[in-house]
Amino acid sequence: MTTGEPRAPLPTPLVDLRGKRMLVSGGTRGIGAATTRLLLQCGADVAVGYRSRHAEAQAIVAAGNAAGRRVVAHASDLSTREGAESLVAAAVSSFGGLDGFVASAGIWPSADVSLAEMDDTRWSRTMRENLDAIFWSCRAAARVMTEHGRIVLISSTAGQRGEAFHADYAATKGAVIALTKSLAIELAPRGITVNSVAPGWVDTEMCEEPFSGAGRERIARAIPVGRIATAEDVAAPVVFLCAPVARHITGEILNVNGGSVLCG
Repeated sequence: MTTGEPRAPLPTPLVDLRGKRMLVSGGTRGIGAATTRLLLQCGADVAVGYRSRHAEAQAIVAAGNAAGRRVVAHASDLSTREGAESLVAAAVSSFGGLDGFVASAGIWPSADVSLAEMDDTRWSRTMRENLDAIFWSCRAAARVMTEHGRIVLISSTAGQRGEAFHADYAATKGAVIALTKSLAIELAPRGITVNSVAPGWVDTEMCEEPFSGAGRERIARAIPVGRIATAEDVAAPVVFLCAPVARHITGEILNVNGGSVLCG
């Protein structure tokens, strides 16, 4: 039985990305894959960037399309200007524009090496994969992004407090933080926000080696909240920063590391 009174409309979800055209680099594994899945759940269309994981990319495309989303995948090497620019161009060509970019691709050289012993090859590779790739892809995205777009870069706890025996990695992530703050001011007149999410240890493939043996338990004990993050723990804040409700947040470094950044 009804009273004849009109029903109040259902509230809009807090993170509503319907109609938004998003690009995620490194979107087939770890934080990138979790971010891609959550963006799709929130209604976005997503272009997934990857290097060699074709099967994983196609599985994401199939699942997204089955859910009624537009999903495409593009393989390229972001450590080259051509590869980074081709990824952004593929997203724009597929969707007719770009509303957001999440830069999740990167490497963690797992071997402990002091700066005094680090060779040029390791240093140069880390710079290309973690910093040059961000420069080239952000530049390409900034050139084509619509007004009120969103850029979210994945940095790290290491970029804020350093990382002994991983100075190359820490240096790139510190540079990503500086780039975030610089680009936020440059793009603010267009209504584009630029933020960074800084994880610590995350339970992903990239950390398998340090987690081996008793490493996982030792690392978890050193985190104030007593646990290692999942990829989904990091993806949720990333996606929030992509949403219209986050329009007044820019130039921020959002720590998602269980309090690790507060420890020396």
